[in-house]
Amino acid sequence: MHALSSIVSCGIYVPSLRLERARVAQALQWLGPPGPTPLSGARAVCNWDEDALTMAVEAGRRCLNGAVGPVGTPAAVTLASTTLPFADRSNATVVAGALDLPETIRTSDCGGSLRAATSALAALVRRDETGAALLIASDARLARPGSPQELQFGAAAAALLMVRDPPAVGIRPSAAIVAAECLSADFVDHYRMGDERFDYALEERWVRDEGVMKLVVAAIARTLAAAGLGAEQIDQLVMHGPTGTARRVAQAAGLANARLQDDLHENCGDTGAAHPLLMLTAALETARPGQRIVLVGFGQGVDVLVLIAADGAGAVARPTVAEVLGQSKPEPYYTRYLAHSGLLEPHFGMRAERDNRTAHTVAWRKRRQTTAFVGGRCRSCGTVQFPKSRVCVNPECRHQDSQHDHRLADALGRVKSFTEDWQAYSPRPPYVYGNVELEAGGNLLMEFTDLDPGELQVGDAVSFVFRIKDFDRMRGYRRYFWKAKKV
Repeated sequence: MHALSSIVSCGIYVPSLRLERARVAQALQWLGPPGPTPLSGARAVCNWDEDALTMAVEAGRRCLNGAVGPVGTPAAVTLASTTLPFADRSNATVVAGALDLPETIRTSDCGGSLRAATSALAALVRRDETGAALLIASDARLARPGSPQELQFGAAAAALLMVRDPPAVGIRPSAAIVAAECLSADFVDHYRMGDERFDYALEERWVRDEGVMKLVVAAIARTLAAAGLGAEQIDQLVMHGPTGTARRVAQAAGLANARLQDDLHENCGDTGAAHPLLMLTAALETARPGQRIVLVGFGQGVDVLVLIAADGAGAVARPTVAEVLGQSKPEPYYTRYLAHSGLLEPHFGMRAERDNRTAHTVAWRKRRQTTAFVGGRCRSCGTVQFPKSRVCVNPECRHQDSQHDHRLADALGRVKSFTEDWQAYSPRPPYVYGNVELEAGGNLLMEFTDLDPGELQVGDAVSFVFRIKDFDRMRGYRRYFWKAKKV
């Protein structure tokens, strides 16, 4: 069976904050009578400085970690999402810059449907050009407070690094894609107009019976025929949507031997366009070599792909899906979640009244410093510094033009000093900043993120993450930079 393309690495990112469903229901219990049973689990929600773009960067970093050497630098980056922050700015290009990929790389955004990621994956399978391709799916959908979607939606990103077959010597692929078929059908199960913030969902039974059961079953049959496989030869079904619906699809499609991949709803929620790739990563982590997997994407049509797990399936992602879902902390304040989502506007006082105008000329000239977090390292004495300058900051060196580029994004450091500032404005008080000492030498004054008051200590190990720096609300723009995060 001929492989169209191979997956050699995966990377996933789920925000650490979890909003318990029972907490949401308790806050809104005045809307109606209580439900028959207590709600369980939690949904992953973004911190104030996270969005689909920052999550995509983190998933991409994890996917490329250790894979670029044997595979080579990706020739293309595709970003799939229904919640990209910029409607007319290449979000994928920002991600490529944060990953410090070459400017010759091809970038593209893909959206408009919850099957944006599977559609992009099917398109990449059919590409003619050589070279690795990086596909990232990321979504952080908003839900109207009190709606069923508020208990369902979660936030996450997943990335796949793909190469055309045969893979290069020394590469252990995780899976081979042997068939990819698409069905385009304007079946409206939900929608969101361009000027709206929330999805409008149609009746679930009608969507299931008239849409999913008819369109998905037919698309699976056509894809299996293209792959030359019988339905009984499929070992696993990965399908975005309710488990009950996936079970019905498996029965109707004749997938009698197929195990259903857990929908991960309990610990993170429905993560939109990212969810099929998130579920696929989880499936590959437990798949045995040779097992056949059917991946389904649904949304105004159907994408179906057939994959065969390979020798590298078990080590497809580090950290694993289970590890990422386990790295969580509760969001105890429902109103703070609403504020971070832009659904509630607390009064922060005069300290929040400032003009955050971006100097785009400076941002362009210093783009590798601010977006890729590239500093300098002196060739004479080895001193690391940020920002890079013509003169070494080491007073015992002071050599001129001696620095070469040194990427700090993947460095580690420790907290040398810090301040919890309750007077300065922060969407999540207090504003925490301080001095970080890098392992390779050098010091940086950095903002810290993902912290509660009293959680940070001098000497704590930190890594760096790409986050929203601030919002320019007057001009409708947001800036990004790197922050220190406690390991």
